Amino acid sequence: MGSVKTYEEEFRELERQGILFTTLEKLIAWGRSNSLWPVTFGLACCAIEMMASTNARNDLARFGSEVFRASPRQADVMIVAGRLSKKMAPVMRRVYDQMPDPKWVISMGACASSGGMFNNYAIVQSVDSVVPVDVFVPGCPPRPEALIYAVMQLQKKIKGQAYDEAGHRLPPVEAWARGA
Repeated sequence: MGSVKTYEEEFRELERQGILFTTLEKLIAWGRSNSLWPVTFGLACCAIEMMASTNARNDLARFGSEVFRASPRQADVMIVAGRLSKKMAPVMRRVYDQMPDPKWVISMGACASSGGMFNNYAIVQSVDSVVPVDVFVPGCPPRPEALIYAVMQLQKKIKGQAYDEAGHRLPPVEAWARGA
């Protein structure tokens, strides 16, 4: 008769075999990061490049982001593509507020990120002053590959983020304090 293994011995044996153990939070973060549904919010020429990222050549669908939603209530990522006028800023904020938590924002292009060449009274100089931005994509206009890279960076960020009990993102300091 063989000896009976304890739970710890079985655990160590499975660990040596390379079977991974994870927490439910990490599993949920993996699921969220691989099923990002962007809300359509194209404002200028960058929107053409955003649309081109879904064609057969670039295929944003490989990253789980092929479903561009027309309703903010069904989306969890806002891609702000192009220059944001001060008249459009409250509308963008309302769309952002209507998105369910957790939600993320990608600022696409020089105009959305810093006002670009439009340094005047009518253009918001940074989308970050209206909504919190998670990933900035440089360029004028950025190529579809740059947006795909930004989605990959956002996926990495989502996998490493911590959430509270209500599903809201924690600031980096609180996440660090909780050991995430």
